[in-house]
Amino acid sequence: MQKIDLSNGAAWMDGQIIPIKDAKIGVTDWGLTRSDITYDVVHVWDSNFFRLEDYLDRFMVSIAKLRLEIPQSRDEIEQILHDMVAASGLTSAYVSMVASRGTPTIPGTRDPRACNNHFYAWVVPFIWVIPADIAKRGAHIQLAGSTIRISPQSVDPTVKNYHWGDMTHALLDALDDGFDTCVLCDDRGCITEGPGFNIFAVINGTVVTAKSGMLQGITRKTVLEICADLGLPHEARDIRADEFLQADEIFTATTAGGPVSVTRINGRILGNDAPGPIAERITETYWNWHTRAELITPIQYKKTT
Repeated sequence: MQKIDLSNGAAWMDGQIIPIKDAKIGVTDWGLTRSDITYDVVHVWDSNFFRLEDYLDRFMVSIAKLRLEIPQSRDEIEQILHDMVAASGLTSAYVSMVASRGTPTIPGTRDPRACNNHFYAWVVPFIWVIPADIAKRGAHIQLAGSTIRISPQSVDPTVKNYHWGDMTHALLDALDDGFDTCVLCDDRGCITEGPGFNIFAVINGTVVTAKSGMLQGITRKTVLEICADLGLPHEARDIRADEFLQADEIFTATTAGGPVSVTRINGRILGNDAPGPIAERITETYWNWHTRAELITPIQYKKTT
């Protein structure tokens, strides 16, 4: 039998590992029609998952918060991810696990309890939220003006979700204005997050990140742990837009690329238009931590003959 090439990406659906191009969900699936879905993303680097247990922990909490009931246990999900990545042969990858409300069992029902909840997963070669060449020179970001982050009272940002209408609108504005990406404020004028990343600022020597209104990122958690390890002052608190715009350094943090320095915010150039020293130190440490035994989970790839 001819071996299927999964190097461009693979998916696990209904007990089978298939090419990513063949992965599909139904047009009446509430994950599609209502964004009634949660997901999480873990990355693989040098043939190891990084902080897999943390991502699985958060995913299971999200499933519970949305009152989804999928057939797979946490251990089964972990095994699926291992099997899928191993089958793809990818040694650096972006791995997504998804739980959807699913298709209604009664056509036309408006009862979310009357849906077949289901799980699927997929893997593709490593994705950089901020492309590597841009990360090298430092990202140029726009603080969104007219678009504010959706309220946590409407959509819980600690449950990773596809409600990206606000993010997409702000990102389109930023791209139109010549920026690489954007960050949004809440309705109080405090910093939240950007499309696919948490945000940090160095203010008066302290590394500061938002405390609410955003996803509790695993990379964010790692950065805070790195600050503690390096003896850098750090805190999570409300950050007003005006003080954010005057920060000494700014950097993003995401599973898909780690910490990335910001060298321009709106029309202001930070430092000498180059990544700042504190962000650079944190970034170097972050990638060095990818060899720490307690943070990585090796993947057992299938041997070929």
